[in-house]
Amino acid sequence: MFKEPDLRRDSASWRGFVVASFALAALAMGLGIYHIPVDPWIRGYIAMGALFLVGSSFTLAKTLRDDHEAKKWLNKVSDARTEQMLGNLDV
Repeated sequence: MFKEPDLRRDSASWRGFVVASFALAALAMGLGIYHIPVDPWIRGYIAMGALFLVGSSFTLAKTLRDDHEAKKWLNKVSDARTEQMLGNLDV
């Protein structure tokens, strides 16, 4: 009982949309920070906070994805063990 691996790949169009959306959002945020009428040290503080938020978002997304992938793998191992045990019971 061999199952094909579950390969869920995003389309090239979706990947392009996601990359373009991120680039546009980062550009808009950068331009907004650049043009805000405040002292340079305040502008730097806002930019630093924005960069930290973006970096933290990537880290959070990767951590959640890794956790999800690990749970999927553990479920596959558990299912395989269950099938093996049930197969051994058949006489």
